[in-house]
Amino acid sequence: MAFASFLGRVLFASVFILSAYQEFHDYGVDGGPAAKAIRPKFDAFINKVDSHVGFQLPEIDMKFLVAGAIALKGVGGIFFILGSSLGATLLLLHQLITTPILYDFYNYDTEDREYIKLFIKFTQNMALFGALLFFIGMKNSIPRRQPKKKVPKTKTY
Repeated sequence: MAFASFLGRVLFASVFILSAYQEFHDYGVDGGPAAKAIRPKFDAFINKVDSHVGFQLPEIDMKFLVAGAIALKGVGGIFFILGSSLGATLLLLHQLITTPILYDFYNYDTEDREYIKLFIKFTQNMALFGALLFFIGMKNSIPRRQPKKKVPKTKTY
């Protein structure tokens, strides 16, 4: 059972680690293609938040946002493989921040093809989010092993 759990964590975290490796490899000086792809989606998200909440976020350089995503995915993935709740929490934080920005189905009409593609990707990422919550919940619900107290042997004369 321990090997199956480890293998499952490796396979799950490989999605994040391979993505972080690819983004790191393409990072360059300006954040690479990821920064260029995120910029319009991030601006649309910021405008949506500003119009509904009235909270103005400061200007953020995309290369720092991409670097943060790489760090969360890489470090979180490695810690997750080792069975750490911290790793799952880092991956959870990554999913919480990036999912509504990258998969902005809410900016499209329900009849649009782009809406369907983005909504499917959004729900897939929400499934990953749920799996991470499940892992954290299971990790916290399993009682830690208590060392067995040695019972003193009675002396017989």
